[in-house]
Amino acid sequence: MSARRSGAGTALGPRAASVAAARRLRRPSARRAEGLFLAEGFQAVEAALTAGRLVELFVGESAGARHGELVAGAAAEGLPVRLVTDAAAAALSETVTPRGLVGVATLPGTRLTDIADPSGAEAAAPAGDGGGRPGGGARPALVAVCVAANDPGNAGTVIRTADAAGADAVVFAGDGVDPFGGKCVRASAGSLFHLPVVVEPDLAAALGWLRGTGFRVVATSGHGVRDLYDAADAGELDGPTGWLFGNEAHGLPPEVLTAADAVLRVPVYGQAESLNLAVATALCLYASARARRMARSGTHGTGGGGRR
Repeated sequence: MSARRSGAGTALGPRAASVAAARRLRRPSARRAEGLFLAEGFQAVEAALTAGRLVELFVGESAGARHGELVAGAAAEGLPVRLVTDAAAAALSETVTPRGLVGVATLPGTRLTDIADPSGAEAAAPAGDGGGRPGGGARPALVAVCVAANDPGNAGTVIRTADAAGADAVVFAGDGVDPFGGKCVRASAGSLFHLPVVVEPDLAAALGWLRGTGFRVVATSGHGVRDLYDAADAGELDGPTGWLFGNEAHGLPPEVLTAADAVLRVPVYGQAESLNLAVATALCLYASARARRMARSGTHGTGGGGRR
């Protein structure tokens, strides 16, 4: 592995122009201005390359031998591959232990209306069965909306969980975390490049889009009267569902709870006060994915329904 794809080259230091330009992308304002963000580590870089979103790759001297195949793949795509000193790799990293592999990727610029055309037909397969994500005008069936989420690690895990559950998109609504910041990107483990991730500062616009696209809007609250699993058993999660999740400290605001079609709680059987955002999201999205599979196969009520 060598600098600039081929031939011998001296490793670039922290003050090199390309390193300094990439390092600025650690700031949200620079990310927005440039339309780029940093993806650190093997999973994120590989996913960015596969998605066609990688535009530049920095490889630390100590990391080159470990990631030869990935580096060769980036070079084969004609991307600038830059060998950097370990000090430069650390300057690009936001971790205590730098990975030595940092890519520059394009921001998606995805809007709510890009997720699917509401005039299209519903996706042919249920979420969680594969093929349930929108394409060719198909209507999305499962979306997670995080309202004013403020923990980047939780936000990244929500993206990873939504990807695993077969959700069609994750929306970050209101004033909250930037999902393209370093900690969130790392926590998503590459899933950030697998499904649409939308930032919509206008919460009312996000709620309006859910209704206009035909979702049943379901809010989560520890004080909800109804149980997640009771709703699933009653068939209330069989159709297109837009889940609303509040932030870690305060949950969803009262006006959002009032606007939802249903307010459900995830049951807590022990003495814990609550579940964190990432865990609650996983339980709700998988309950929806399972309900849709069972509805399609006609097995509602025959297999326990996911009850306690």
